[in-house]
Amino acid sequence: MLLPLTRPAAAQRLITSAELVPNKDQWLQPGDRLQLRVKAQPGARVAVLQTSGPGLPGPDGKSTKVLRDVPLTELPTADGKGGSGTYQLSYVVQPTDTLLGTAAGRPLKLRLRLPDGRRDSLLTTATVRLLNPALPQLARTSTSLAYLNYGLGEDRLGGAKIGYLDSLVLLHVTGRVGEYLRVRLAEGQTAWVPDETVRLLPPGGFQPQSLTGSWSVSGDEQYDYVRVPLQERLPYRSQLQVEPTRLIIDVFGATSNTNWITQRAGLREITNLSYEQPQPDVFRIVINLRHRQNWGYSIAYVNNVLTIRVRRPPARLELKGLTVAVDAGHGGDNQGAVGASGVMEKTLTLSIAQKLRAELEKAGATVLMTRDADVSVGNELRVRRLRKLMPHLLVSVHINSTGSAEAKGTATFYRYVAFQPLSKAIYEEMVQTGLAPWGNVGSFNFGLNGPTEYPNALVETAFISNPDDEKRLLNPAFQQQVAERITAGIKSFVEGTRAKRFLGHSRTEAEEQ
Repeated sequence: MLLPLTRPAAAQRLITSAELVPNKDQWLQPGDRLQLRVKAQPGARVAVLQTSGPGLPGPDGKSTKVLRDVPLTELPTADGKGGSGTYQLSYVVQPTDTLLGTAAGRPLKLRLRLPDGRRDSLLTTATVRLLNPALPQLARTSTSLAYLNYGLGEDRLGGAKIGYLDSLVLLHVTGRVGEYLRVRLAEGQTAWVPDETVRLLPPGGFQPQSLTGSWSVSGDEQYDYVRVPLQERLPYRSQLQVEPTRLIIDVFGATSNTNWITQRAGLREITNLSYEQPQPDVFRIVINLRHRQNWGYSIAYVNNVLTIRVRRPPARLELKGLTVAVDAGHGGDNQGAVGASGVMEKTLTLSIAQKLRAELEKAGATVLMTRDADVSVGNELRVRRLRKLMPHLLVSVHINSTGSAEAKGTATFYRYVAFQPLSKAIYEEMVQTGLAPWGNVGSFNFGLNGPTEYPNALVETAFISNPDDEKRLLNPAFQQQVAERITAGIKSFVEGTRAKRFLGHSRTEAEEQ
């Protein structure tokens, strides 16, 4: 009796699922690893259909393609007896592979055959595209808030960020997983960029690379500038170090042709500059700074000139006369956390922020509010506004929450180690409210902690999910106390900066200021 070769009905499927790992549309290139997981009838032979590269010449003298299957391995059961019905494949893509379909990508076809002759097949829901290394896929950043991630990890704050890029930066795309594109920065160094922040270019352009020109360094009334001419807008990574205070910028794809660095008049924050070539396609800029506390910097392109703008300390290191940005977290249709009483985070943050503004203005500061009413303001818009207005520092006010009613206390958050002193000064004042000390948290991957243009800190005042903390948060007198403590923390940061301003420098340097 001949067994039917037709596909079983849905209720009789021999392959129940076939997924890429991760189960998202992918772009791969030779050397990448394709991973598959299949659930199917135990004891079968499961394979992915592959078309290999050119084979032996046929009778007509023309080269033919060789069709073959790449088998998956069935995992053993927990007791090691027999198959589990779970099949996996970890396959390194070869230069001759064409199983990965057309330029647009396509699903992979899985085929199953049981010893009794029954067969089944199934397509993956996600698609795969094979990139051609001979025709590089390029992209340009389409926003000045484009950013690079280290990997594909995610949580409620997104993936861990390397840093932000200017617009129109040229990137070499070497892969894709879902909405993230993998880009080559340099030999052995890759990053991931959200596809919504870039514009793909037709394949086959020149890969990002440039020689550096000779620099110019100068200052004006507010900033010191370093300008490095390039032939292309290349990606970069920056790090502001402390003890000693210096700014390190790696430009990927750049090779030195810098024969001089011209330092013109007006420099007040930059003390010295140098460069290194740690590998052939990584050009490192080293900028030594005068003061212990840095007040921010920015990196952007003017045409193809990489322009680094280093901010100087305020002329008078006291709260009076400073411009402080106060951010009331959430707002409008973004209510934030909600307490047992029904009070919303957006309501409490606005109330505290308004009281904080009054306290800061009483101390002589100018205050910029990211919102002053119950309105929706996205974090991207807040960052763009703050970059334009350029406060001396930013404090973002939030209310904490967790799934446990036991968690309580106050915390502050910062991202960059150079801005930790502001966060620490506010935290030391916040614990004076009697709230439990939760901690001063660094490397915080929150959007408003991302800018490098000004010191910034986020304050999680207390836990709305804790009954005692929520009761305190609802009390206007306590909200006023929080506003006073944050103000005291900002004042302490500024005064501490003044006290430590010239530590490590000669008296002559101090007197010059």
